[in-house]
Order: sequence, then structure tokens, then C-alpha cells
Amino acid sequence: MTPLSGTQFSLASGDYRADIASVGATLRTLRHGERDLVLSFPADSLRPRFLGATLAPWPNRIVNGRYRFADTDQQVAITEPDRGHALHGLASWLDFQATEQAEDSVTLEATVPAQQGYPHRIALSVAYRLGADGLLCETTAVNTGPSAAPYGTAPHPYLSAGPGTADDWTLQLPVSRLLQVDERLSPLDEVDVPGELDFRSPRAIGSTQLDNAFTGIEWADGSAEVRLTAADGRGTALRWGQEYPWVQVFTGDVPEPELKRRGVAVEPMTCPPDAFNSGRDLLVLEPGESFTASWRITAI
Repeated sequence: MTPLSGTQFSLASGDYRADIASVGATLRTLRHGERDLVLSFPADSLRPRFLGATLAPWPNRIVNGRYRFADTDQQVAITEPDRGHALHGLASWLDFQATEQAEDSVTLEATVPAQQGYPHRIALSVAYRLGADGLLCETTAVNTGPSAAPYGTAPHPYLSAGPGTADDWTLQLPVSRLLQVDERLSPLDEVDVPGELDFRSPRAIGSTQLDNAFTGIEWADGSAEVRLTAADGRGTALRWGQEYPWVQVFTGDVPEPELKRRGVAVEPMTCPPDAFNSGRDLLVLEPGESFTASWRITAI
């Protein structure tokens, strides 16, 4: 029988190994030698908390699931009932199909169909490729519908620096601005990153809790990198390009003991939370238009 997380695709290149699950085009495992680079989960289990999922046609939240686009009010399903929002788009539970496959790569495709609250059709292609410099992922969206469509995307990997928890690791996060939120994580004002959340110079996470969207990204040659390292200097880096001007960072403060602070979610985003309402950095794809964004995870 097919595992609960979908058809499995095992990739290998040099010291890297990865497993991709078809449901949500999910990065289920990534290892370098004997070391886990991301928080993983068993193939035959329901994916917990969006670990490794592809988020589209919006990342993060639509507040109250309501927005207005093209002079029409829309209401999408509430998928974060404890806060009353629509969380992480519509693609994360689609079963993607492989269109290309090799020992070190796989391309998965699925279509977000037009539906109540999102009357647009988006074809998604998620291509994973392992190489000497780690795992590269390219996500391409094509508007195959007859009208302009609002769009955003992000990956959702939980990085791991090795044994232990976030308390034991050092974080480097090249950002200068933070989006303040209320108790429901609805966005408020954008401010300078306060000192207690400033990780531009690498420092220990300790007991710091992060669940914030950041911008003011410090680009170097058109890309940015988050680095998470353990006491022995080894760890994991995630690099992305300017097509993602935002990044959400979450230290995994959840009730489940097997997940609690066992990984740090790093989610490069094309737009901030609730962009369907604010319009901030929101992409609008015209019929036939495409958009591609890429990111890479590498062992340190």
C-alpha cells in the first residue's frame, strides 16, 4: 500500500540522501552522511505540522480566511481553527505526480483547482535535485486559468543542527525588520528587529522563542543564508534568492514532545502573512504567466 505521506522518492548524490513524499511535494528526510539536516517523520504517518511541505498559493495566513481581490470578496476555509485563519495555502495536501525522475532528482506536479474562495487554477511544479552542494528545490507556478490570480509560496523545512534541541544551537539570521503580530498571529506593524531577536551576528538561541516573519534581508550576491550550528561547528544552512523577500522563523515551540524545539522552521516567503489583504509583495499572475522561486539546503 502507498504510505500515508504518499509515494516516496529516494534521492542520492555523494554523501547526501533525501526522501520526497508526494503529498504536498514534501521534503520528508534529508541527511548528510549519518547526520539529519531536517526534522523528519515516518513515511507511513500523517505529516505533522507542515514539516517539509510546499506552501501555495499563499504562505502563512489569510486572517479570518477573508480577502478581497478584483473587486470581489472571497472566503476560504478556516484551516487554523484555534486562531481562526486560513493557513499555508491549498497545495500542502495535494498528491503530486512525478513527471521526471532520476537517481539524484525528481520533479513533482499538481494543480490547485479553482474552488470556493480561490476561483483560480494554478499548475505547480516542484523540482528537487541533490548535488555536491546539497539539495536544490525550484517551485514553479503557472496560472492556467482565465483570470489574474493572487499568488505566494514558501517551503516549510524544519532545520536541524544535530542532536539536542534549539536550546543547544547557534542561529545566524541576516534580517533587520520584523512584522509584529497580535495574540492570533495577525500582522500589525513592521519594526526594527529588537535586540532579543537580533541574530545577525551568530549567537546561541538558548530559551529564545521565535515565531516571526522577518524582512529587511541582507543580501549577498543576490541571495541570503540562514545558518544553524551545533557546539561542534557542524550544522545546516538554507540559502534563497531575492524572489523570497521575507522569511518566517519558528523555534518549534509546540506541545508534542517529539517535535518540541527539535527543529527550527525556516520558511523563505514571497510575501508576508496576510498579503492577500495587505497586498504587500503579493504576486499577481496573469493568465499563462509563470513564476519560479528556488532555495537550497546544505550541510555545514
